[in-house]
Amino acid sequence: MKKFNKSGFIKNKSFNLVSRFILSSFIVISFFYVTPMIISFTDKNFNKKEFTNNSKNILNNTLNSDNIIEEDSDLESDERDLLYDILEENNSEINLVRYTTSEIDSLFKDLNYNLKDVRNTKLVKPIDIGLLPNEIKNIANTKKRKEMFIKIVLPLIIKENNKIRIDRKRLFTILNKNSNTEIEKKWLKKKYKQYGVRQNDLSTLKIRMDEIPVSLAIAQAAKETGWGTSRFALKGNALFGQWTWSGEGLKPKNADEGKDHKVMKFHSLQLSVRAYLRNLNTHSTYKNLRKARTELRNQNKALDSIILSRHLDKYAETGNQYIEVLQKIIEQNSLKDFDEARLLPSSKDLESLI
Repeated sequence: MKKFNKSGFIKNKSFNLVSRFILSSFIVISFFYVTPMIISFTDKNFNKKEFTNNSKNILNNTLNSDNIIEEDSDLESDERDLLYDILEENNSEINLVRYTTSEIDSLFKDLNYNLKDVRNTKLVKPIDIGLLPNEIKNIANTKKRKEMFIKIVLPLIIKENNKIRIDRKRLFTILNKNSNTEIEKKWLKKKYKQYGVRQNDLSTLKIRMDEIPVSLAIAQAAKETGWGTSRFALKGNALFGQWTWSGEGLKPKNADEGKDHKVMKFHSLQLSVRAYLRNLNTHSTYKNLRKARTELRNQNKALDSIILSRHLDKYAETGNQYIEVLQKIIEQNSLKDFDEARLLPSSKDLESLI
């Protein structure tokens, strides 16, 4: 009996060891098989990752692409959203001084600001005149009236283009980083709103956030205001005849019945220029202009006002005739001379560097 029990005990012990070994092996194998699946599931469903920017792929495949990318025009933007910063400044309580033509002319002479030097040096005095002089329409000499008008609006146009150029550089800087700060993300969100672009639609933002040639802007301002003599320009600081359905504006005297639009009124000439650039950069009507501008950029060519003007047939009711007038203004007044002009730093800018 004792021998029999001992033999059974040994057999049971051996069986238990084998069973435990097999069970342990199964557990170990199962662990290494199942664990990766659990980790993968957790990463996909529960793990909250930090905001990262796949910048190199974006820059290589989107921003620096030679292909013309179509804008995403499905987003309908309200006028108040696109111009919110302009509308806020329009409510400014700061009263601007309206100088006379003689006072402005005296200022230009004191600062030695003349168009001949600008054409040669491509440098423009940082003069900020907020309102057109009422007497500009009384300047009998057409050449002098044109020169005064150009000298007033030229620094304003360059200033707004500079802001866009700086924004465009910042856009590329942000996208060239592996991750973005909260300030940078808020900045991008604001620019999506200003340019009527869907969130994270970088290709459309790149197309829209760009400059308009100075010569084209001057030509349109000259055409829309009669070189600064129109009622809209003198009473509403409206240099480009921009329409509005929601903002404060001036009603056209000969408006057709049923049309309730107004010409937008601005607190200053500077805001009128800003709104004009925003209009060309966002409205679906000027999509082909932006496409042509992108083609010039991709070919490393300068922005040509004559080429871009071909896509402004819908800016006025006269269509192709409007384009012909713009091109004549550009050519007859040699406005392309100002396309490469740069604004000299103001005294405030110099003080900030000291």
